[in-house]
Amino acid sequence: MSDTCTLLDEFQVRDLEDNSTITIIVEHHTEIGNRSQPGLMVRYMGQVVNFEPCHVERWAYQATKAKQDVYFLADYSWAVHADQFVKNSLVLGDKLKARVEVKVRSKSKPVVKEYELPFTVDL
Repeated sequence: MSDTCTLLDEFQVRDLEDNSTITIIVEHHTEIGNRSQPGLMVRYMGQVVNFEPCHVERWAYQATKAKQDVYFLADYSWAVHADQFVKNSLVLGDKLKARVEVKVRSKSKPVVKEYELPFTVDL
């Protein structure tokens, strides 16, 4: 079976400081990762984050071990500045979710969006 990619969301956050934009693309894939199972792909600024069962299972374990409901994916985020960032996180709960937060200098609060993952993991 071949992978089918479906666009779930695409949004841009414009920074009035220098008129730049950060574009976020979220796609659903029918086959992603080592197990070729359904998952989400988040793309931004040339970076890719795969929310697929193998990764999410490990992240969920690490979040549970640290007693966190929202697990910040530092290695898969661009968070060099306090006033400008793209933060990706895994949200634990009844339904697992991918969270994307985008903050630019000219906005006081980040734009936050969550996407339900098409699978569950056992812990």
